[in-house]
Amino acid sequence: MLIHPIAPVYDGKSRILILGSFPSVKSREQGFFYGHPQNRFWRVTAAVFGEPVPMTVPERRAFLLRNGIALWDVIASCEIEGSADASIKNAAVNDLRPILAAAPIRAIFVNGRTAAKLYQRCAEPVTGRPAVTLPSTSPANAGWSLEKLIEAWRVILI
Repeated sequence: MLIHPIAPVYDGKSRILILGSFPSVKSREQGFFYGHPQNRFWRVTAAVFGEPVPMTVPERRAFLLRNGIALWDVIASCEIEGSADASIKNAAVNDLRPILAAAPIRAIFVNGRTAAKLYQRCAEPVTGRPAVTLPSTSPANAGWSLEKLIEAWRVILI
């Protein structure tokens, strides 16, 4: 059983909450979200906000907060093989209420179908707030080009 090792990023100005499923092996090694170089999260969000792609953990944290983005994952702990969402078993969800109490979150977005399913089944009954499902930025979602992802993710500009 793996425990989620990365604290959520948010502050009192966070307007949107983006939730992934569970950190990849690379992200767990780096101690920050979307650490795999093939994951397109940072390229997509930087393009949506018209900024350069943040490269370091401090740059990424500053980018999120500057743009009103709270970031975390749906899963608090699970069994997982490598980084494959399809292998997730026995998932327990994170308690999102502290973020929602501390920040004026206007909308919740989930990055991919696994996060969406778990959010809808386990977190939404607690938060009482629906989430918008976005196409996954994972390299496993090869059917979506960078350009298509950027266009779909523009919905986060609220």
